Amino acid sequence: MDPLVLEFDVAAPIDHAFDVWVARTSLWWPRTHTISGADDLVVVFEPFAGGRVYERSSDGTEHDWGEIFVWQPPRRIAYWWHLFFDRSEATEVDVSFAPAGSGTKVRIEQTGWERLGDQAGPRRDNTQRAWSSIIGRFQESVEDIRPTSPPNS
Repeated sequence: MDPLVLEFDVAAPIDHAFDVWVARTSLWWPRTHTISGADDLVVVFEPFAGGRVYERSSDGTEHDWGEIFVWQPPRRIAYWWHLFFDRSEATEVDVSFAPAGSGTKVRIEQTGWERLGDQAGPRRDNTQRAWSSIIGRFQESVEDIRPTSPPNS
């Protein structure tokens, strides 16, 4: 089955776009796309290959979403992704960030659908719809959230 590929631009430097994706996810990721749905949850990308991707509620409860296998800030992150599913049903999400004029081109490629058998098509279609709404939230947040440090020139 073909990979799911989404490309879009954000009006921010590459360092800031990467930071918002991995360190400030809680500000833009929709609560409807979390396990707990808690308003106060924090989404964590542990910043290294082998690190976990998970949500943590204020009471300390954690729910795993995936595991990072490529950590190359600010250019690329790739991870096994199994939000709402068993780890055995994980797909791979590879997100790259490249300079594009005065902003950044973001490319998401999600693969591994063939492991899902009969569910591959429906899961891929549902995921594409979900990414379509999530990407808009990310784009708005990248532009609204101040950088945590000045961008490198």
